[in-house]
Amino acid sequence: MKTLLFILILALTIPGSFKDNQKRYARVRQAYAEKGAIVEKLLSDNGINTKNLRIYLQAFKSEKKIELWAKNKTDQSYKLITEFDICAISGDLGPKRQQGDGQIPEGFYKINIFNPASNFYLSLGTNYPNKSDRILGVKGDLGGDIFIHGNCVTIGCMPITDDKIKELYIFCVEARDNGQQTIPVTIFPAKLTDTNFKTLIAKYHGDNDKTNLWGDLKVAYDYFTKNKKLPVITFLDNGRHKISTD
Repeated sequence: MKTLLFILILALTIPGSFKDNQKRYARVRQAYAEKGAIVEKLLSDNGINTKNLRIYLQAFKSEKKIELWAKNKTDQSYKLITEFDICAISGDLGPKRQQGDGQIPEGFYKINIFNPASNFYLSLGTNYPNKSDRILGVKGDLGGDIFIHGNCVTIGCMPITDDKIKELYIFCVEARDNGQQTIPVTIFPAKLTDTNFKTLIAKYHGDNDKTNLWGDLKVAYDYFTKNKKLPVITFLDNGRHKISTD
């Protein structure tokens, strides 16, 4: 943890762009050398200018997938650009409520850490615990350090292999470097189609902690699936969410 804090402090204090500071690290330079052209082509093929890049991530635990959606800053809607396989999963369906439960969180998050010297090659940290987690989880024992990272081992994180984290890391660096201060990440138990949602609710009937969260996630999932736009998420004092749509 001390090493990670040093990296974050260093990135904030060294002059230069965010991308320049990231590329001081050998693994980031290697990622760009191997995957930079791939990322550029994926964006170009979809009519997206890197200088105006905005991205959004959706993760699905049952399907073991992370979808990367992107758009130009001025575009109204996102396009699906690529997806990554989550190569190892821990825990069960449902949110993370305390340290050591092995759970991958579920809910509305954002990327808030870029670690170019991770123990798992490269890693992108989420802001777990969010406000909902702090309200509904075990007070003082929530845990943390939930990352999307390389390698293929996990206890509560989402590994996508060293090879694929290079691509995702570049997408995130480019978005951050070009002005996207918040990269949203929504983690779902599964793709919340009507059929999947009904199956989950029936299976976990009576487990309000899960079904309440999934009900909130379903509203956001349906809106994005239909409109390819992000709703506005507000965290309520009871741990639930207000999903504001057009």
